[in-house]
Amino acid sequence: MLTNWLIDTETFAAPQDLSIFQRELPLEWIEQALATTDKASIRRRKLPAELVVWLVIGLGLYRNRPISEVVSKLDLKVVSEAGESVAPSAIPQARQRLTSQPLEELFKITSGHWSEREDGNEVWNGLQLFSIDGTTLRCAENKETSTHFGYISNQHKKNSVYPVARLCALMSLRSRMIRDVKFGPCSNGEITYAKQLIDSVPRNSLTIFDSCYFSAELMTVWHKQATNQHWLTPLKSNTRYRIIEQYSDNDFLIEMPISPQARKKNPDLGDTWQARLVTYPERKESNHLLGVLSSLTDTTAYSAQAILDVYFERWEIENGYGEIKQYQLDENILLRSQTVDGVYQEVWGLLIAYNLIRVEISQIAKEADVSPLRISFVMALRYIQDELMWCAIASPGTIPKKLKAMRENVKLFILPEKRKRPKSRTVRVSKTRYPIKRRNP
Repeated sequence: MLTNWLIDTETFAAPQDLSIFQRELPLEWIEQALATTDKASIRRRKLPAELVVWLVIGLGLYRNRPISEVVSKLDLKVVSEAGESVAPSAIPQARQRLTSQPLEELFKITSGHWSEREDGNEVWNGLQLFSIDGTTLRCAENKETSTHFGYISNQHKKNSVYPVARLCALMSLRSRMIRDVKFGPCSNGEITYAKQLIDSVPRNSLTIFDSCYFSAELMTVWHKQATNQHWLTPLKSNTRYRIIEQYSDNDFLIEMPISPQARKKNPDLGDTWQARLVTYPERKESNHLLGVLSSLTDTTAYSAQAILDVYFERWEIENGYGEIKQYQLDENILLRSQTVDGVYQEVWGLLIAYNLIRVEISQIAKEADVSPLRISFVMALRYIQDELMWCAIASPGTIPKKLKAMRENVKLFILPEKRKRPKSRTVRVSKTRYPIKRRNP
């Protein structure tokens, strides 16, 4: 009987059955990414390419630990027969050999698979909900990163202290899964990166934008790209328009002029374009939103109130960025990497790790029969961190008991339902969290 029990324990505790990496990130995907980018290890190394991929993703989960400790704790090394292990100096060399290309390819493979699996049934009026928004990541300051990423100038014409990478993501609003992302130098604006995401949006979808993305060219091309590929954005106070048809007191079909500059860039735009305008009945404060514009012109399928309500789901992408910066990056001001390619590699690993956490959150939400948005990101992150540590250092007999107890006590992961706002949503005041002394002219 003892023999049977040991066999069952060994089977249950096998790393390929337990590890989130092995279960959700099969080795075949990593090998595919390495083969596609021609980065598979030919020589036998103490840190082969597939383990370096694990390392870069692990850095997105253990930002508060040194890289050498992540290698050691997760047992991401090959020890020779003489007992020689990897030297700390070999780690940056291994990352440099790998480059960022396999991580970018792996992100495309995983995001496509996970998004289709987790977001397929989450719809609003038959449409999948997405949002596009931008954020910035500060990089270590040196000649290479400063030249490539550049600095952001504020209204006082002073440069930011550190080089800044600008990132623009396409995120599912019902699961906060990142479907695609574009990032690079901050000299490129958010609209430039948003245009590169058009092909990643599926048909029968609604993408909600912030007001800074309001552009006749972007919105027109977005709507024409695929069947039922809709957009929605807040109305700017200086928008010029003419009412063509009035559906109700606060619901209109409007026509807007297209600027000569936009027509010069895209001659196919014409002189005007149309959209549906739904305004808010009351404005209690001067900075309250005026209304929203959208391509949802079918008044039968999409009511005015439904359109007003769905706009506020856009804030889920802000929460997603908060999870990345506050918990994954542990509120560190700078990324780790010192080179341009290292920054790209680190960001791709960070995004893969984020989606990996969101996949686990979706699984927990299914077990608890609640929305993924009600599952604690912090608890899921700690769960994955603990699981990886257990698989690396714990004895097999202790792992099943710990994991089983943690997954069964699913109530630990569930957040209380959101309370209704006591006041209406207003435009947020732009301000910095940290007082930083500026040293660049």
